[in-house]
Amino acid sequence: MELTHQCLACGNALVGRSDKKFCDAYCKSSYHYKKSIDGQRGSFYNVVNNQLKKNRRILSYFNKAGKAVIRSSTMLERGFNPKFFTHYWRNGKGDIYFFVYEYGFLKRKEHGVEKYILIKWQDYMKL
Repeated sequence: MELTHQCLACGNALVGRSDKKFCDAYCKSSYHYKKSIDGQRGSFYNVVNNQLKKNRRILSYFNKAGKAVIRSSTMLERGFNPKFFTHYWRNGKGDIYFFVYEYGFLKRKEHGVEKYILIKWQDYMKL
């Protein structure tokens, strides 16, 4: 005797084993993918990882030459958040550059305007 129940992904009737949950491999894959996305959306790991990716993308966009100076407001408008970084480096003057992987930034105030000095990681900057 065959039991009838519904596919967890599409809702179509299933005929067969009592423990069958999906119509086919596509429905099974689709269901688990949606479930993983829904479960991860607000997770702490994803929030941090997404912000690090965004920060790196913004830093790389504004720092094509290896060193640049840009207004902090310009970066903040694009979604840059200076609280998210991967490591830091202190130079000989005692300035602390915060890095998002290979891109670094240092906040400075010049002529009353807050700016970021952007640099790229160099071999001499040992961790």
